[in-house]
Amino acid sequence: MAIKNLSIRRRTRRRIGIRKRVHGTCERPRLTVFRSGKHIYAQIVDDDKGMTLCSASSRAKDLRDQLVKGGGNVEAAKIVGAAIVEKAKAKQVTQVCFDRGGFRFGGRVKALADAAREAGLKF
Repeated sequence: MAIKNLSIRRRTRRRIGIRKRVHGTCERPRLTVFRSGKHIYAQIVDDDKGMTLCSASSRAKDLRDQLVKGGGNVEAAKIVGAAIVEKAKAKQVTQVCFDRGGFRFGGRVKALADAAREAGLKF
């Protein structure tokens, strides 16, 4: 299936290039980020086992009441970043490698990463 939208096609190529270099292990899993127009999602993945260890998103029921203007803004990204760290600490994950998913490291992606660092995740 050919991707017709040029921006999505470019992001997909960047994502593939990043995934060639970034690989999550059981000692240092991969923190991957996806952002859409309305929401932001984060997962911690062990690529050796092919398992998602934990995930958080602005659509989650436990985070919805904390969001003021919906899930597509920087404040929501900060809340999701803090939530993913809480879930990672429950799984004894302290270090990750960051996968920005082909998105520019700025705005919501940077806010999520900074919030995760401030909450104690190392990458």
